[in-house]
Amino acid sequence: MNRSLALIAVVFGLASVLLGAFGAHGLEGRVSAERLEVWQTGAHYLGWHATTLLVVALLGALPAAPLSMRWLGIAGWAFVVGCLLFSGSLFVLVLTNTAAWGAVTPLGGLALAGGWGALAAAVVFGRRPSSGMD
Repeated sequence: MNRSLALIAVVFGLASVLLGAFGAHGLEGRVSAERLEVWQTGAHYLGWHATTLLVVALLGALPAAPLSMRWLGIAGWAFVVGCLLFSGSLFVLVLTNTAAWGAVTPLGGLALAGGWGALAAAVVFGRRPSSGMD
């Protein structure tokens, strides 16, 4: 198991819950409905990718996992970067009301997509199980 990725995953999961609640209760009436929706999108993506990141970290602990550990690690770190850039830029955009942060968000989206691509590569380029069962 990649302990660093697992720790980051649980921190992201906690942050997702806390930031989602803050958006629903602390920002309501303080920002526009459109900005609140942007905030919730950031919290939503952070939560889903925290879960995905935890799975990636745990998959690395399976000794017989027919996965490429190299690609699995790349996927995990791409998810970390993607969460920071995608969700982070949305949170900063809402808090600062600075639209320029919206230019960072697609970079995070690309990193998240890259993480999914690397996860696919971990499966495709992983070793074949010895039992012959796919």
